[in-house]
Amino acid sequence: MSEGAPVRLVTPGPGQVDEDAAVTMAQGRSRPAWAEIDLAAVAHNAAVLTRLVAPAELCAVVKAHGYGHGGPAVARAALAGGAGRLAVALVDEGVELREHGVTAPVLLLSECDPAAAATALSYGLTPTVYSADGIAAFSAAAAAAGRPVAVHVKVDTGMHRVGVAPEDLHAVAAAVVADPLLELESIWTHLPVADGVDAVDRAYTEGQLDLFDRLVAELAAAGIRAPLLHAANTAGAIAFPRSRYDMVRCGLGLYGYLPGPAVREAFAEQAGGERLRPAMALKARVVAVRRLEAGERPSYGRRRPLPTGSLVATIPIGYADGVPRSLFDGGFEVLIGGLRRPLAGTVTMDQIMVDCGQDPVQPGDEVVLLGRQGDEVITADDWAAMVGTISYEVVCGVGPRMPRIVINRPDV
Repeated sequence: MSEGAPVRLVTPGPGQVDEDAAVTMAQGRSRPAWAEIDLAAVAHNAAVLTRLVAPAELCAVVKAHGYGHGGPAVARAALAGGAGRLAVALVDEGVELREHGVTAPVLLLSECDPAAAATALSYGLTPTVYSADGIAAFSAAAAAAGRPVAVHVKVDTGMHRVGVAPEDLHAVAAAVVADPLLELESIWTHLPVADGVDAVDRAYTEGQLDLFDRLVAELAAAGIRAPLLHAANTAGAIAFPRSRYDMVRCGLGLYGYLPGPAVREAFAEQAGGERLRPAMALKARVVAVRRLEAGERPSYGRRRPLPTGSLVATIPIGYADGVPRSLFDGGFEVLIGGLRRPLAGTVTMDQIMVDCGQDPVQPGDEVVLLGRQGDEVITADDWAAMVGTISYEVVCGVGPRMPRIVINRPDV
């Protein structure tokens, strides 16, 4: 679908489908349910974070299809807001950015399969390495391409997921430096509990940073220096200013959320009154209304009787689109007519049913599952609290058949 093309049944008003925002199945475009992506909010958040972490550079993390917002679209918005680099998890994600005309540096956050090294290099992606196999693969790819490649070396200071062990860092970094086809651009690490609220978590993060500093100093003493050091995710960049080094990798903050109360408190202290703005809203329209008597039990499992006779509205969005079944048990409410309305029964694969009481509701009425309507607002943090997860999972979980509708573009 070309940019600006009409959208059947879905268009919520001003806006358009952005072909960069999502890979959307045809059936997803034929029903009245959509995700609104505010690219101006992404640019605003990038600008706020850029100012906050300066003079460190902002690297916008746009993996997982831009945390569900649309990788190429949010990449461009983040760059417009001041990000200097981008980061993805997969070679395919980096390729997608390049194929949509994004030219900024793109970092691969994990060492890719050796078989993908040539593709990564041909698309100008910056690899992370931490093993002999990874070094060999990119050396061979660089030789085939006839040019050197800059690499980042990741060291595991405590996340224990990927990265070279601290005791092996010198050998890996030395192998990169010794290879005439590789350039050591960066040493980096990752902070798993920078969002922690208790003394144990804070001490763990401080210990990681102490270890990282020591390892970098030891490399420097051996004549090995990398021009770009980075450790901070969104939480680290805000809650631990010492972790900013030369660059920070912000993901969640870019999309308008902060990971936990300690980070939110630190942000409020540092941001000078500026706020981050959620970039995603999730909306639909009522497609059917039926009047049911008290005691009726709508949906699968017939789990809860209606307390009174009610108008029950059917909304064409369900757990296949990222609305968890567990929201029913959490007491989830949607917004219709500016009022909060509870679910009338279990979330189904393609639809939910909403108890509207005696208030008027009719097919075509707008329903907000995430976002604002009137004076009421529902956030990804609200969902996360109900189902025992994190806001990252909420926004990333909005399914691929949900069209992404751009409502603003950055004016930066």
